[in-house]
Amino acid sequence: MSFFVTVLVFALGVAAGVGAGFLFSKSFGAKNIEKARAQARAILREAAMAAEQGKREKLTEAKEEAFKLRQEIEREGKERRSELQRAERRLEQKEENLDKKLDRVAHREDELKTRQENLEERMIEVDEIKKRQLERLEEIGKMTSDEARDLLLRRTEDEAQHLLGLRIKELEEKARREADRKAREIIVTAVQRCAVEHTSEAAVSVVHLPSDEMKGRIIGREGRNIRTFETIAGVDLIVDDTPEAVTLSSFDPVRREIARLALERLVVDGRIHPARIEELIEKATRDVEAQIAEAGENALLETGVKNMHPELVRTLGQLKFRFSYGQNALQHSLEVAYLSGMIASELGIDEEIARRAGLLHDLGKAVDHKIEGPHALIGADLARRFNESPEVVSAIASHHEDQEARSVYDVIVAAADAVSASRPGARRESLDAYVKRLEKLEELARTFNGVSKAYAIQAGREVRVVVSPNIADDAIVHKIAFDVARKIEEELKYPGQIKVTATKETRATEYAK
Repeated sequence: MSFFVTVLVFALGVAAGVGAGFLFSKSFGAKNIEKARAQARAILREAAMAAEQGKREKLTEAKEEAFKLRQEIEREGKERRSELQRAERRLEQKEENLDKKLDRVAHREDELKTRQENLEERMIEVDEIKKRQLERLEEIGKMTSDEARDLLLRRTEDEAQHLLGLRIKELEEKARREADRKAREIIVTAVQRCAVEHTSEAAVSVVHLPSDEMKGRIIGREGRNIRTFETIAGVDLIVDDTPEAVTLSSFDPVRREIARLALERLVVDGRIHPARIEELIEKATRDVEAQIAEAGENALLETGVKNMHPELVRTLGQLKFRFSYGQNALQHSLEVAYLSGMIASELGIDEEIARRAGLLHDLGKAVDHKIEGPHALIGADLARRFNESPEVVSAIASHHEDQEARSVYDVIVAAADAVSASRPGARRESLDAYVKRLEKLEELARTFNGVSKAYAIQAGREVRVVVSPNIADDAIVHKIAFDVARKIEEELKYPGQIKVTATKETRATEYAK
């Protein structure tokens, strides 16, 4: 940029000199022209020298810039060459590794190919040896391979039946040795089915409606009312074609009573929506809890039983809503308490303990829909937990022979329970259903090979199976009893448990739980 400025200054100087010379020539005349020209030449020389100096400076700067650029380019070139050399070395190393791996893979393939060829040769040899052995066996045994296989299967099955029977017997003996003081039976029932065979009033409640139009209001828009009711109450609300009625279904009698009471109040109130449903169910729950407490306290007053834990009183009150074959469980417990007291009085033993045990004997039925197991053992566990006496606990546990009787109170409560349940009008079951149940038990037991006769006794609580005398192995008796019990569990529904006794020279007993 300075070079061009210098040239411009030089040109301007020349022009100024010429102009000055022209003016000077006019002003001063010809005599001064030479002097002006001399000055102009001096100015031109100075301008030329200045321009030359600027040119040399610019050339020097340009050379320095070019030198610096060349050095930088050379440095970058060296770095790139170094990087390329490193990349080449890495590629060479990778190529070497790949070559080594390829060599190993090729070697491995050769080994596998060789092994495969050896295996194929050995398989051919094995097939030939097997074929020769089969031919030899057929020559020796004079039977085909199919006949030999059938014979082997029959022998294996017989041996398995024998071993299985022995194993079942061994397990029973082991269970008997390890059982605690609560049971001396062959197998102590640990898990018991809940009773489900009840009359209609035991599992369902019917709520009458003023009109069928109320059903739609109970269901609500898109079913929101009925879903809310079922979720909060914990029951099934069945709306069917029955005129002016809906059905509440649940195996929890307390929940069913709460739902019935709440639904009746909803129908009377007429305001059926989720918030109102929740409010009335909460109120019905409080009312039913009050009824339960009152029922338990009244039972204690009627029987003269004192000093019972409040939780046991509450559980006893829940029996007010429990039915078994149409018989109210709380009323049945009161009857057993009265009978037990009278029997104990006649025998001259403690009447209060007998009444207490009789009142609590079915305590487990209040919670047997929540806890697995026979209600007698459940009730005994509850009584023991709340510090009832050992005599009372034992009487509760043994009144259905779930535990062996250990005292006279056990026998008294069992007898009073049987009297209360079997008195005329106490319980109801249709004769046809009763007969069909017994016939089904006998028919199912007779379906097993080796069973010649079967008898249902004890009102269907026990099945006696008579094993055919043609069966030589006594150990199979245990397997027959086991199979019949499992078959009853799979195909029948029944309250409590069914005892299966298979008899030959050896007697085996199992329980359908």
